[in-house]
Amino acid sequence: MSGDELKDAPSTTEKEPFRSEFAPLIDELYREEVLEARRMSAEEKFLLGEELFNYACSITLAGIRSQNPEFSDEDCRRELERRLELRDRMELQDRIGRPG
Repeated sequence: MSGDELKDAPSTTEKEPFRSEFAPLIDELYREEVLEARRMSAEEKFLLGEELFNYACSITLAGIRSQNPEFSDEDCRRELERRLELRDRMELQDRIGRPG
């Protein structure tokens, strides 16, 4: 193969983005969720935010338990609190633009 042939050959590192056959359905479901969210009051959105946070905490607690089977429930809760505090510090550092 000459140098010119290599230039014209398609790159093996460039890939088309994955597109599932279900993409139109996924897009439509997402669109419906967005429209539903737009119809909600601020109070409903606020309450759903709390529900989402609690759900995320329950998933994180399950992960902590899985990673640390020797932890008690209290140990798991302390680890969750430690991670939330770490997240808060990292967000603050991002806002003020300084490394911690």
